[in-house]
This record gives sequence, structure tokens and C-alpha cells, in this order.
Amino acid sequence: MTPAQSRAARALIEWTQPQLASAAGLGLSTVVDFEKARRAVSEEAVSAIQRALEGAGVIFVAENGEGPGVRLRKERP
Repeated sequence: MTPAQSRAARALIEWTQPQLASAAGLGLSTVVDFEKARRAVSEEAVSAIQRALEGAGVIFVAENGEGPGVRLRKERP
């Protein structure tokens, strides 16, 4: 997952950074720093962010020659 995918995913589900931090069990600064690429965050933190977004209905699309992306599941939780 890239920082841009995280930002796009949040936009799709209308979550703020504080909402994502809470859902992922992380500090707000970790989410902010990851999404702004201010510093490298741990793989565990990135995984927690991705799991939280996936749990809210986001599907991460892998690089397929056109670049990575995100979309919503048809049926969201």
C-alpha cells in the first residue's frame, strides 16, 4: 500500500486521519507521517492501516501497468 492509496481509500469511505488512526490502533502522527511520506513507518503500522481500510470496505488494486489503486467492495460492512 502506498501513501496515495491510503489517502484515496480514506476519501472513498469519508474517513478522517484521526478516524483511521483509531481504527488501526495507531497514533495520529503515524498515519499523518505515512500519508505525507514524512518518515518511514514500520511494516506493522502500514499493515494495520491497510487492515483497517479493508475492514471498512476498501479493496487495494495492485500495480498492473497502470499504477496501484483502490476501489470499494460492492457490499460494504
